[in-house]
Amino acid sequence: MAGRPRPQAQTHSPSASTRRRERWLVVLGIALHAVYMLSIFDIYFKSPIVHGMDPVPPRLSAAPAKRLVLLVADGLRADKFFEPDERGRYRAPFLRGVIEEKGRWGVSHARPPTESRPGHVSLIAGFYEDPSAVTKGWKANPVEFDSVFNQSRHTISFGSPDIVPIFCSSLPHSTWGTYPHEYEDFATDASFLDHWSFDQFQGLINRSFDDVKLRQLLQQDKLVIFLHLLGCDTNGHAHRPYSSIYLNNVKVVDQIAESVYNLMENYFNDNQTAYVFTADHGMSDKGSHGDGHPSNTDTPLVAWGAGIRSPKFLAYTEKPDDGFRFVDDHKHDAPTPQDWALEGFERVDVNQADIAPLMATLVGLPCPMNSVGSLPTQYLKISKADEVEAVLANTKQILNQFLRKSQLKESSSLYFKPFKPLANYSLVLNQIEELISGRDYETAMQHSEELRRMALSGLHYFQTYDWFMLMTAITLGYIGWMLNLVLHVLQSYTSFPAILLKRAQFYPQNTSMKVYIGGCFFMGLSSIVLLLEKSPLLYHAYVFMTIFLWTRIVQNFEFLKAVWRELSIMPFKYILNLLTSSVVALVVLEFLVMSFFDRKIYTWCFLALGILSSTYLALFIQASPALAIYIWLACWFLSVFTLMPAEIPENNNLVIFSGGLIILIALASRWSNSNSSSFWLYLTRANKRDPRSFKLFIVQVILVAISSIMVWLSTSHRSQNRELHSLHQLINWSVAAVAMVLPLFSPPSVLSRLTSIFLGFAPPFLLLSIGYEAVFYSAFAMVLIGWIFVESANLHCSEESGSSRRRSLVDDSVFGYEERHLQLSDLRIPLLFVILFNVAFFGTGNFASIASFEISSVYRFITVFSPFLMAGLLIFKLFIPFMLVICTFSALTKVVRIPRLGCYFLVILLSDVMTIHFFFLVIGLVIKLP
Repeated sequence: MAGRPRPQAQTHSPSASTRRRERWLVVLGIALHAVYMLSIFDIYFKSPIVHGMDPVPPRLSAAPAKRLVLLVADGLRADKFFEPDERGRYRAPFLRGVIEEKGRWGVSHARPPTESRPGHVSLIAGFYEDPSAVTKGWKANPVEFDSVFNQSRHTISFGSPDIVPIFCSSLPHSTWGTYPHEYEDFATDASFLDHWSFDQFQGLINRSFDDVKLRQLLQQDKLVIFLHLLGCDTNGHAHRPYSSIYLNNVKVVDQIAESVYNLMENYFNDNQTAYVFTADHGMSDKGSHGDGHPSNTDTPLVAWGAGIRSPKFLAYTEKPDDGFRFVDDHKHDAPTPQDWALEGFERVDVNQADIAPLMATLVGLPCPMNSVGSLPTQYLKISKADEVEAVLANTKQILNQFLRKSQLKESSSLYFKPFKPLANYSLVLNQIEELISGRDYETAMQHSEELRRMALSGLHYFQTYDWFMLMTAITLGYIGWMLNLVLHVLQSYTSFPAILLKRAQFYPQNTSMKVYIGGCFFMGLSSIVLLLEKSPLLYHAYVFMTIFLWTRIVQNFEFLKAVWRELSIMPFKYILNLLTSSVVALVVLEFLVMSFFDRKIYTWCFLALGILSSTYLALFIQASPALAIYIWLACWFLSVFTLMPAEIPENNNLVIFSGGLIILIALASRWSNSNSSSFWLYLTRANKRDPRSFKLFIVQVILVAISSIMVWLSTSHRSQNRELHSLHQLINWSVAAVAMVLPLFSPPSVLSRLTSIFLGFAPPFLLLSIGYEAVFYSAFAMVLIGWIFVESANLHCSEESGSSRRRSLVDDSVFGYEERHLQLSDLRIPLLFVILFNVAFFGTGNFASIASFEISSVYRFITVFSPFLMAGLLIFKLFIPFMLVICTFSALTKVVRIPRLGCYFLVILLSDVMTIHFFFLVIGLVIKLP
């Protein structure tokens, strides 16, 4: 793989037709990946919402409750809610008293993504968020859906401007209010947001004494009251869930729950109010959420009041059944922690979507029409007859969704495949009705629950109905795209066309009308079929793109035959090298796929790479021993970071230390740039000793030093819970902006330009760092510089030496050199690029930190909650290491004199091999979901 380029390599000068073909191929690649990227919304992110069903009200003798109060403590972890504090006192004494004396409790299990909107949709509408809402930034409803609020007679809601409007803005029978976004300031104690919500509700109750219409509204049945309490989420992001501010906020939400209870009972005084207290998601130890870790998915659930059973006390011989199945079909067998001291009270865990049918049943409402939640009857205090009727209504509501999806699919399918297990659903419903009439409630309950499970399976069946066709089209499309890339690289960047021409092996493109007519015929036929099946427009795009790519392959069939004939007469050694290179590349790509599940693989990779590369330098290139030692140490230094926890611990001393390390690396690079030995000439071409370059270097070093000082100042203010000064924010923004512009004025020599880019991105990266990722930036740059050193040493050793050659290296620019043809050994460069690109992906911790929000990363720039700006800063931080890799790769193609665009095509080829693997891995994961 790492063979040295031959001195006699022919130069490569792309023709005008080749450049046109390159432009079209780039456009085609962008279009293809954009179209196939959209396929995730038809496969994995397809909306589960269907319309056209009728609500199914439960046939209850009477609604268990007249009104419902839903309290959602955003970002409240189950363990922090139930466990005692350091003094042995429980943080939620009122709700704990409810568990012990008045109601039922359990843990509600959320489903990733554990974000606020998906959690509230699950709680209030009963289904796991329409994934297409991600295109709206989780803010708006791409498809309107039914919810408990829609079915209520009136809904009163106060809370966050990011949550309350989702459910109430288009609801005519609602009274709601939100605070301004500016209130969500991470530099303050956010518990006042919870008090705001309660104060608004209390004010409404107080106004009703003077407002007759408002009082009449409050006295109605089927009234739903929703208070969204954001304090725990905001304080968890800013201060972590183990901080005193977050833990004190747990006490605040408990006090608010008690105040709401007392206010409602004193106002109505009829014992007709049901209360549900829960959370939308938890919070990880680093103050983030989004993934499926138990700290994010496990939330408390406490229910009491009208229609809720009293606590069930367990004898010491009884063991609670914790072996139920939850959302991702794993068994929850975690026992109740002893420090919760709740082993004597029956724990009833639920899936988060189960809370919606529970709330609907409590006030006698139909379950939301798109709900997939199963009614947890262990919470309900109703007669056995009403309990069976409630479960049957829940079953019919899910069954109606199944029937509607089956009807829609059958009406548009040329060959419809029904879900056979539910072919006789009407007979089962009739049987259940007969059992209820005969008062055989136990059997009726069993049949209803079994029918509900089958209906849920049927929903999953139709949700994935088109998967086989879509996966086939997209897989064939990717394969066709990769073959087109291989053909283009062989035709435009290698010596194969010249060799074939020399051997008089003509390979005219088969551009006869047969190829075009055949491609158009298949496109037309597939279009007719898709139109008859009323398929979305994107289905047409997937199929058309695939047919177009394979048509292009058929056009190059003669060239493929000529290449095959040429390979058949090649020496066995070359064929062996080709096979070995292909196998090594595939093995490396498989390791990269595995690294997405275990990032420690990169540790072993760079430990081995350090030894192999330094040995190669010492034995085959006979480079300086100092260079071999440097490469070894740089690789081993970088290998440490993928052993670090993905959740980056906060350590600002490391960030400040990294500022000094960055300056030292820049000084060493500056010294190397002034070296006049023949080896360094490959990196210092066109270094005209511009006196402005030294001034530029000094300015960039000063900006790095200022950013380190600002990290210390900003952190000290935050540790003292003081507001970040506007002047500090202005300085941080200014330093980051100016630093990134300065590399544009750097000298054109390779090492000077790369050093300037390294210094230019350092200030924003430091200001966005909280821990070891700042040191990773330096270690990563050292390895990238080492990569250039190795390739330069390899080139220096392989090319002819001579005084005229050295003079040309000094006088000429690297940009003036003619490119040569790609050789098999050049595959190492795009392969190393892919490896380093993936290291940049994982080295800073976890790319999912975009979803798992980390406030400390952006605190030095903004403290008021602004999700798009904060997400933009996080994405920018994660892309900085990528930019270093791209710049180094671009410089290397100039140093080694190989076609840069050809190498990029090889990078895309290698990446798409991984893409297909991930495509099927994700499918296998999604198939496991119920």
